[in-house]
Amino acid sequence: MTDVRIRPITDADIEPVIALWHSTGLVRPWNDPRADIARARAVWPDLLLVADDEGVVGSVMAGYDGHRGWLYYLATDPSRTGEGIGSALVREAEQRLEALGCPKVQLMVRSDNAPVLAFYDGRGYERSDVLVAGRRLLADS
Repeated sequence: MTDVRIRPITDADIEPVIALWHSTGLVRPWNDPRADIARARAVWPDLLLVADDEGVVGSVMAGYDGHRGWLYYLATDPSRTGEGIGSALVREAEQRLEALGCPKVQLMVRSDNAPVLAFYDGRGYERSDVLVAGRRLLADS
């Protein structure tokens, strides 16, 4: 990893981050990425991170609910895959969560996403035998 700097997102980063999420297939029709960014920044502004190398080349959104931390929207510019940017983003998010007293970090990966599962396997993440259930409280237009 060259001169990549990990830092919290700024207003100027929002559109490049959304473009990155689209280019890596993270955006789903039922989630408004601008609303996700706004909600995350309202609660934990220092946990929505970008990798900056004269422009956004990666991102991760972390959260902490007092019981466990979560990672979302980990993305690396496809042309920069394999440079360690994703690993650096995960490490920084984990360090920030640990500094908040967070005892455990979790994430959700689509079950058919073998490359991403392998990425997290290589970083010591253990797979859990649980199902995730959810209910939408607010509709993203």
